[in-house]
Amino acid sequence: MQYLIRIISDESEDFRRDILIDEDATFLDLNNVILQSCGYPDDQMTSFYICNDEWERGEQVTREDVRDSAEDQDIFTMADTQLTEFLDNGVTHLEFCFDPFSDRVFSLVVRDERSGSGDPEVVKSVGDAPQQIKDLDLSDLAIATGGNGSDFAEDFGIESFNSDEIDLEGFEISDDTQF
Repeated sequence: MQYLIRIISDESEDFRRDILIDEDATFLDLNNVILQSCGYPDDQMTSFYICNDEWERGEQVTREDVRDSAEDQDIFTMADTQLTEFLDNGVTHLEFCFDPFSDRVFSLVVRDERSGSGDPEVVKSVGDAPQQIKDLDLSDLAIATGGNGSDFAEDFGIESFNSDEIDLEGFEISDDTQF
């Protein structure tokens, strides 16, 4: 059995990918085919969210278990979780977080189940994927943190900087210091 999964983006109306993937494939297999189909490098902590029909997030399937200690809560990792663990239970909506810094996602919908098996494949590719990592706009950060977007020097009351005012001897830095 194979799932036909449609991927869309709120950021790009002309972007769409349809992927055909075996039910026994892992979320890591799905992750890899999505990244490849979008031309994204495999260097981010991507994750999947299992969603209900109203797109409310439920369980998360992470790239790796990043917990500090064992907790009572179940953790699902991509390499150890088969698609059937969720998709055979009536789940049809998923989110794929491809930009963990800005929580940007693709919406995935299971469109069909088909007989057969084979390697994951993109059966339809339309449009260009949005840029994977959104450029950080520092003015947005200042506004989000309650600042007014003004210069940092103004925020901290620093009128000017004079390197002669720094007492380097007070730092006790020597050539023998190991880092």
